[in-house]
Amino acid sequence: MNKVSVIIPVYKVEKYVAATVQSVLTQTYKNFELLIIDDGSPDRSIEICQQFTDNRIKIISQENRGVAAARNVGIRHAQGEYLAFLDADDLWVPEKLEKHIEHLDNSPAVGVSFCRSSFIDEADKPLGIYQITKLKEITPLDLLCRTPIGNGSVPMIRREVFEDIAFQDHLYGVVENFYFDDDRQLHPSEDVEFWLRIAIKTRWLIEGIPEALTLYRVNSQGFSAQLVKKLNSWETMLEKARTYVPPASMAEWEKIAMAYQLRHLARRAVTLEAGSTAVQFVHQALSTYWRILLEEPHRTLITLAAAYFLWLMPRTVYHQVQSIGLKIAGASQKRRIQQEESLKNSRGLQLS
Repeated sequence: MNKVSVIIPVYKVEKYVAATVQSVLTQTYKNFELLIIDDGSPDRSIEICQQFTDNRIKIISQENRGVAAARNVGIRHAQGEYLAFLDADDLWVPEKLEKHIEHLDNSPAVGVSFCRSSFIDEADKPLGIYQITKLKEITPLDLLCRTPIGNGSVPMIRREVFEDIAFQDHLYGVVENFYFDDDRQLHPSEDVEFWLRIAIKTRWLIEGIPEALTLYRVNSQGFSAQLVKKLNSWETMLEKARTYVPPASMAEWEKIAMAYQLRHLARRAVTLEAGSTAVQFVHQALSTYWRILLEEPHRTLITLAAAYFLWLMPRTVYHQVQSIGLKIAGASQKRRIQQEESLKNSRGLQLS
């Protein structure tokens, strides 16, 4: 039975971390270690973690260096054949590890297994909407445009993948192996840079399973400043990608990747109810690469309409329309997940 190393970076999450840890301890797959990486958290987060007495838990402390550095520390200490990451404010359903073990055991060419997510609010209430992404035949351009691995709490990765992308540096006074890029200017785009490096530099496939096994928390803090930071980090990510992506491919992909990211930021601005910011981002997306309208007309037009509706309409009217739209979208997403789960299960029965 393969061992899984679960890595949770912890920083200022005292409100959520107990539930996050508990969601790991209640997994149906029991052969795991839980590495809690204290990233210099100044609140009670680590004190709360210390109250758990499960002997599979190990707490490792470092100065505050950011989530990428915390994950790297976890990777260096991990003993498992598979490594799984969980952000300290998200949750897993009990079958999460079991489903990924099954996927990787049956798919020797797959190095990264990920799942879909359902969204919850700050009080753990389901929002009724899901992260629906492409699951197979994922290309570098998919990673740059649509980021199928939707957040840091969905992947499980073979140990060999880390060995294939490791690089050495001496950022903190000693030479160490690095896996995620520790550059703080890259946050929060370090995940995409990591996936892109795997896709470009290794033989491993990145593949998803249809179930929504992660509960992803939507946090309303930060607003427009977060969006500007994310745009800056995206530019840093593209700059780093130029060092290992073939120049011809990069020339083709760069404008496309920026346009899709601007559209994503527009949608995020709509979620944060920053109407003028949403309109600005969607206009930038279209001016950067207008063919996004042809490639994904439904998603692009919905984003454009939502941005203008939020910007121009009274907030009470907007909320009424938004509520109806989310219910329709959530029901459609749930049906799609159920259909794909059913198809996956029927194929599994045929193979057995």
